[in-house]
Amino acid sequence: MTEHADVSPARTAVVRAALELFSAQGFDSTSVEQIAKAAGISRSTFFRQFGGKDDVVFADHEELLDGLRRYLGRPHANPWTAVCDGSLMVFRSFAADPEMARLRYQVVREVPTLRDREIVTVFRYERLFDEYLRRSMPDLDPLDAVGFAALVTAVHNHVLRRLLRGSRTSAAALRRALDDVLRRYGVHPDTVADPGEDAVVVAVFPRSMPMAEITRRLRDELD
Repeated sequence: MTEHADVSPARTAVVRAALELFSAQGFDSTSVEQIAKAAGISRSTFFRQFGGKDDVVFADHEELLDGLRRYLGRPHANPWTAVCDGSLMVFRSFAADPEMARLRYQVVREVPTLRDREIVTVFRYERLFDEYLRRSMPDLDPLDAVGFAALVTAVHNHVLRRLLRGSRTSAAALRRALDDVLRRYGVHPDTVADPGEDAVVVAVFPRSMPMAEITRRLRDELD
């Protein structure tokens, strides 16, 4: 999967102008009027598009969450890898413009209310993954769903944080880390060999594999 979550260039220009002002003169000292002027839009247009100063900081996240929700709303052969691919989709969007991602990271770190909102935003990604897994595999133990969603989100944030702190980190690094997550849960696509055209399917599964995933794989093979 190589798609990115779509983020509007026009909105991105306003977000960049706001973040640059926040970085230069402080979040509390920057007015909506100053942001609108720097971005070349009216004050009313700013409020219509974003709502407030807090909202403009997290505007990209809102679009990324919408894109992720649409992606997870489509059919996927393997729910576990779909979650990992969704994580990669979000990472690639930030990595496409690391300068602005780092600017946002610096601004958020300096403002307690923004840090609190970031925690809530991160949880929204995790909840999307959790709800998708439960929806895709109704028999899945809720603990497996929430645990996998939390681990994918934590690994994603760890790798992304390295990028935000200036390291040269690519999507390939996240892909390798997510492959490890899949193996830890016993749900990596390569965990069980393909029996090919054999009439009899003999399968050996790791103890760590959730029962719902065993059922899903057996159903696919028998079908």
